[in-house]
Amino acid sequence: MKIIPAIDLIAGKCVRLYQGDFNRTTEVASDPAAQLARFIADGAEIIHIVDLDGARAGSPKQIDLIENLCKLSTVPIEIGGGIRDLETIRKYAEIGASRIVLGTAAIENPDFLKAAVAAFPEKIVVGIDAKNGKVATHGWLSVTEMDDIDFARKMERIGVKRIVFTDISRDGTMQGPNLKALKALLNAVSCDIIASGGITTEEDVKNLSAIGIQEAIVGKAIYEGRIRLKGVAQNDCEKNHPLS
Repeated sequence: MKIIPAIDLIAGKCVRLYQGDFNRTTEVASDPAAQLARFIADGAEIIHIVDLDGARAGSPKQIDLIENLCKLSTVPIEIGGGIRDLETIRKYAEIGASRIVLGTAAIENPDFLKAAVAAFPEKIVVGIDAKNGKVATHGWLSVTEMDDIDFARKMERIGVKRIVFTDISRDGTMQGPNLKALKALLNAVSCDIIASGGITTEEDVKNLSAIGIQEAIVGKAIYEGRIRLKGVAQNDCEKNHPLS
């Protein structure tokens, strides 16, 4: 089970949103580079970075900062937020992104998604942000009538290999992940599913692992010290090797 710490950026600062609401923003770190270094020192194997300004505007707004973070990082970087064209994907690939997350563009422009998957098959990740089973777009500001499972199956047919699933109603609430929705998604498609939203405790991480989730993006719980990047793996190791 791989825990992926999240760096969500607004105006150059690390923030957390409550249920995707831009009006309910909490700054969690003023220096993204220092936060990146802390995550790496704590054992992060990959880091998830979102340009929230870009997600809201529909085009990247913090690409220079993200480029600097990619240069500083010694682990893979997954980037999302406002990525709506191949030029942006190429730019992020050039600056060192290992994975590139598409959200709104994957929903609104299937031809673009097909071209992106064809050009960067190993880098493209589709983010499914859902509220009450319906897919949300434009930085969670708009909820469509599209069923999340139906959309995931469509992504699989196009050739998408990884999906980040975020339950908006759980995000930032510290109420635990939506295990039922995640299990339904795992049963519906063969894509790797990355869990996001509401993951609060190490028990949550173990529950995700138990249903077959291998990666989980965690934000608020890491910043508040409730989940440690090394903690779950170390605890499991101690149980398996009590004399070590």
